[in-house]
Amino acid sequence: MPETLEVVCTDDDCTLDMFELHYTYDMPDGTGVAEFACPYCGGEDCLEAIEL
Repeated sequence: MPETLEVVCTDDDCTLDMFELHYTYDMPDGTGVAEFACPYCGGEDCLEAIEL
């Protein structure tokens, strides 16, 4: 099954609560939140994976 990450934006000015990244099988190993930007505010250093 492809990897799924739940992500939160930690920027105080961003109102995005959380979102999920659903990977396909051809994503490189080790891909994580550092390779993405917030889809709402565009921030690149403010994403954190939610550990359940």
